[in-house]
Amino acid sequence: MTPDHRTTERWPDFYIVGAPKSGTTSLYDYLAGHPRVFLPARKELRYFGGDLEVRHRHTFSREEFLAEYADAPNAALLGNAYVWYLYSTSAAAEIHRLRPDARIVAMLRDPVDALYSLHSEFVYDGNEEIADFAAALDAEPDRCAGRRVPAEAHFPAGLCYRGTVRYAEQLARYLDRFGQERVHVIVFDDFVADPAACYAQLLDFLRVPDDGRGAFPRLNPNKRSRSALMRRILSAPPAPARRAVRALVPRRLRGRLYRRAVALNTREEQRTAMPEALRRALRTELAPEVTRLEQLLGRPLPAWHASE
Repeated sequence: MTPDHRTTERWPDFYIVGAPKSGTTSLYDYLAGHPRVFLPARKELRYFGGDLEVRHRHTFSREEFLAEYADAPNAALLGNAYVWYLYSTSAAAEIHRLRPDARIVAMLRDPVDALYSLHSEFVYDGNEEIADFAAALDAEPDRCAGRRVPAEAHFPAGLCYRGTVRYAEQLARYLDRFGQERVHVIVFDDFVADPAACYAQLLDFLRVPDDGRGAFPRLNPNKRSRSALMRRILSAPPAPARRAVRALVPRRLRGRLYRRAVALNTREEQRTAMPEALRRALRTELAPEVTRLEQLLGRPLPAWHASE
């Protein structure tokens, strides 16, 4: 029996399922400020996606996950976001099992740009040790076979980079489960060009009123860690430290404390442009994936194709 999320267990009403490096951080921040929406302080709150191998990261139990929503107002719409739910082969079914009436939000970015940005993010957070993007792509066959995976890697599957941007097959899992009317897709290009319009359309999809937001700052710039050791501690804190934080820091402040510590260990860094020859090669290689997505969405994405 599906739990009564209004009276006993309050499971989220909507899910931002990804994709990574597609604007989900900014979108999460916008929605978190809406008076009728409740989002936990921690954005990447993973509970679903049992097929995902995530190392060196805390796995939230059912009780811990639901506790993140314990302070939500009764009338608020509850949301959950994890950028690898889209990639997961099981998350769509798992979410549907608990909330078949859930609403799904997916943000998709030009796969070439998404891959380049994802590689940079992985270098920053320790998932990747090959700093050169082309070399990291060349290492994919080894990584997909379980070789040359960094000891610090928290998401080895992500090192099979090209598999992370198979948007059509990933999105189809949610469309098959929830139906077209409950899946809302935001194309990153549209979001950058007119965030106000995309936000208004999203609020309409979620069935919450306009909150009058007028500012839409872009978040999550390219980053580097100041200290690799501090990054490892923050990513996978020792058990005694976790217990101490839970005992001493109120739950509502933990996410804020964590984000502050991460910010202190982070510096922004301008990413160099991708070599044009590599960009052209990836555009040609990924063109069939883009075409499949265009057919699924029923709209052209001309900027995502190779230039003539």
